[in-house]
Amino acid sequence: MASEPIRDPAKDQLLTPKNSALIIIDYQPVQVNSIASMDRQLLVNNIVGVAKIGLAYQLPIIHSTVNVKTGLNKPPIVQLRRVLKDLPTYDRTTINSWEDEEFVKAVKATGRKKLIMTALWTEACLTFPALDAIREGYEVYVVVDAVGGTSVTAHESALRRIEQAGGKMISWPQLLCELQRDWARKETVPAFMNLFIETGGTAGLQFSSEVVKE
Repeated sequence: MASEPIRDPAKDQLLTPKNSALIIIDYQPVQVNSIASMDRQLLVNNIVGVAKIGLAYQLPIIHSTVNVKTGLNKPPIVQLRRVLKDLPTYDRTTINSWEDEEFVKAVKATGRKKLIMTALWTEACLTFPALDAIREGYEVYVVVDAVGGTSVTAHESALRRIEQAGGKMISWPQLLCELQRDWARKETVPAFMNLFIETGGTAGLQFSSEVVKE
């Protein structure tokens, strides 16, 4: 059997490395340590996996923090910094990153209309920019197993609100499979296999001995 010709990656209705951008917001020690909607270590594992997916498929990545420059908050967790390395961060004072001019400018500069969004907390720093982005014509995809809230109720209610506004819910395995889509795209097959095994299989062991660090 033969695959159909690879669809235009910029116009494809599904996520591709050419039509989407990854947004990572506020994975800082205080926020991670306040999560009560899922296991915190699993959350760390999953967001690190999502960041690695973004790098492997060469997505534009917009990384934002809150209140680091003011001294009221600390930089992103070390596990994420190890992966993103020298990628610049857009530091804000606003809870809603869409109310920060530099952040919005960076998002628009990607030229992508499909935004894969992750943030802590689901009920605030994810919901607010997601709703604003949808209103401005962006398609928002929330990686549900890489985000968290201060309670299960807060998290689930926020996801429903985003979905009611038109946002789409995905998981990190779905994201990985959607970006790969065809084994004929051989250049990313090794990364796919490594990421799936690492994030879904042994990565939990990798982080199990680490506490959330500054």
